Amino acid sequence: MDCKQRAALYSRLSRDDGIGESESNSISNQKQMLSRYAKEHSFSIVDHYVDDGWTGKSFERPDFMVADIEKGLIDVVIVKDLSRLGRNNAMVALYTEMIFPDNDVRFIAINDNIDSINGDNDIMPFKSVVNEFYAKDISKKISLSYQMRREKGIPTSWCTPYGYQLN
Repeated sequence: MDCKQRAALYSRLSRDDGIGESESNSISNQKQMLSRYAKEHSFSIVDHYVDDGWTGKSFERPDFMVADIEKGLIDVVIVKDLSRLGRNNAMVALYTEMIFPDNDVRFIAINDNIDSINGDNDIMPFKSVVNEFYAKDISKKISLSYQMRREKGIPTSWCTPYGYQLN
């Protein structure tokens, strides 16, 4: 490689893990991992894009780097694993098979050992499907948990509804 490739480091977490106003521990860990990887592989970091508290089912996120990709500012997108890119199989495929290649952007998912420079990754579509079903499964479990709490008369909100007193 003659010159350093410009890398976008992307971190996402669907829920804050409870450390207050600052970014979540998971995001901090992802940032450290991605920065270390970029440094070890001599990438020039354009920016670290972070969507903390945003679902992977939607690709309409405030810090998703697509505008910078379309401007030609990014050569490589690096994520911790494929699920950080997203949990919507159709959209993950759109980005990894069309948008990134059409913009000459290399895609790397570190923990999944995915690097588009190596050509087709046979396991990537299966991981993407599993990631999508994981999100659906968790959603069902959370809904069932809330339903059971309501049936037992246990509050499901952090605040008391208007007009009621905390007992």
